[in-house]
Amino acid sequence: MTDQARRVARFRELHRPGTPLLIPNPWDAGSARLLASLGFEALATTSSGFALTLGRLDGSVTRDEAIAHAAQIVAATDLPVSADLENGFAEDPAGVAETAREAVRAGLAGFSVEDFSGAAGIYDRQHAAERVAAAVEVAHAADGRLVVTARAENYLHDRPDLHDTIARLQAYQEAGADVLYAPGPTLTQDIEAIVTSVDRPVNVLALPGAPSVAELARLGVSRISVGGAFAFAAFQALATAATELRDEGTYGFTDAAGAGARAAREAFGQPPA
Repeated sequence: MTDQARRVARFRELHRPGTPLLIPNPWDAGSARLLASLGFEALATTSSGFALTLGRLDGSVTRDEAIAHAAQIVAATDLPVSADLENGFAEDPAGVAETAREAVRAGLAGFSVEDFSGAAGIYDRQHAAERVAAAVEVAHAADGRLVVTARAENYLHDRPDLHDTIARLQAYQEAGADVLYAPGPTLTQDIEAIVTSVDRPVNVLALPGAPSVAELARLGVSRISVGGAFAFAAFQALATAATELRDEGTYGFTDAAGAGARAAREAFGQPPA
């Protein structure tokens, strides 16, 4: 079994309804290694977090950049990695299939495909399902059958339509998706409706007001991710430290810096200073 096939097999095993996989989203190799050192069992890239490292906002990364970044995260640890590949960086199924082939070559255990484009908005349901099917065909032909996560983006784009979201996830299930993901819903009854309406593992995005991990487990959720939240939290920590230095002329941030340095030494295998 190749390393990639081993990681894919492990990634599939980790999707257990009622025992959700906590899959954090690193934004570079260092954050990936830190998260691995803390005991997480799989990682996922974040398009918004990666864009931050380039000084850009989400939606501005190219396919080549995203694939190269995903390969760097794969190389950083031995953990399975799933990539946020936005809309597959293509409007048509053939383009999505090409992105899927690049994902396979990057050594990923899986990747996600969204049904939203900044240019086209939310895709027609049938077209969106065809795009998922194209990704699945490539992913499942690869060594280990990469895990395809199909995303219904309604709630993130001012369309909080639960009925349509469920219909979309059901269509993506029929198209062969391995994991279903509708980022945005936070109400217990909505998440429960999604979980019980499909026969595939469901991913939930950790958002303010969302049920706790324990409650999501009770609802049968299989995976919980954080998106760009960790990256933005780190960005805010930087802004807070810099503002203190600029406005107060004090160094309170060095307490957190010392703790961070210790965590880095432990994560990167270096002896304490």
